[in-house]
Amino acid sequence: MTHQMTFRGASVPAEPGQSVGAALVAAGILDWRSTRGAGRPRGLFCGIGVCFDCLITVDGVPDLRACLVPARDGMRLGDDAPADGEQDGEQGGPHA
Repeated sequence: MTHQMTFRGASVPAEPGQSVGAALVAAGILDWRSTRGAGRPRGLFCGIGVCFDCLITVDGVPDLRACLVPARDGMRLGDDAPADGEQDGEQGGPHA
């Protein structure tokens, strides 16, 4: 059974056992964040959890390595996953 995830409003299929990063790349999505300083695109690089290029927000949890997170049905990735407390226009987090 193929899983369906959401990334920036688009449905992304994932096969059972596939990582979030592998599913995004298989769907033709090669970058999902940008660097803070220069704004350069980042996505899957090492694919084995050694680097931090593939960081993504999954279901509201920021800074997860997409190459290590198993894909599940209904996941909201990146921009589609509001951080805790940011629903209904509220800003969340310890520095809000």
